[in-house]
Amino acid sequence: MSSILIFTHHSHREGVANSDRALQLLRSAASGSYPPGRSDRPLTFNLEVITSLPTKDQLHLIESYLPNGGLASFLTAGSPATADQVLSQANRDLDGFKWPVVVDWVGGKASVGDVDGVNEILENLRKKRDGEVNEPEEHKPKGWFS
Repeated sequence: MSSILIFTHHSHREGVANSDRALQLLRSAASGSYPPGRSDRPLTFNLEVITSLPTKDQLHLIESYLPNGGLASFLTAGSPATADQVLSQANRDLDGFKWPVVVDWVGGKASVGDVDGVNEILENLRKKRDGEVNEPEEHKPKGWFS
């Protein structure tokens, strides 16, 4: 089962609407039919809401999940070279951090400051649920005994 985490912080002004929409999308997909009107089944995933910044290690992992990675993806301005710089700048100005950050830890997908990315994560989960995407097979050694 997928585990989706949303980092959100309600002291920011710019991203509050995006955070609210993203959280509403995630909760709706987990509790009602998804996609609405085209299915009678919800998506199955664990949802965790975090109201703080990601840790340095989480930033590195999330960055690797982004299609156009880079630590600058997390900030509205600047070109940080390290995760420590991202966190330092974000702690000085929470409004400079792109909220929300949504991560599908199992699927290896992430979205930063963008509701469209949340829709892509949900669509990927729907495709897995509906059998449109093959799950990677468990690694089985080949040889004499297989």
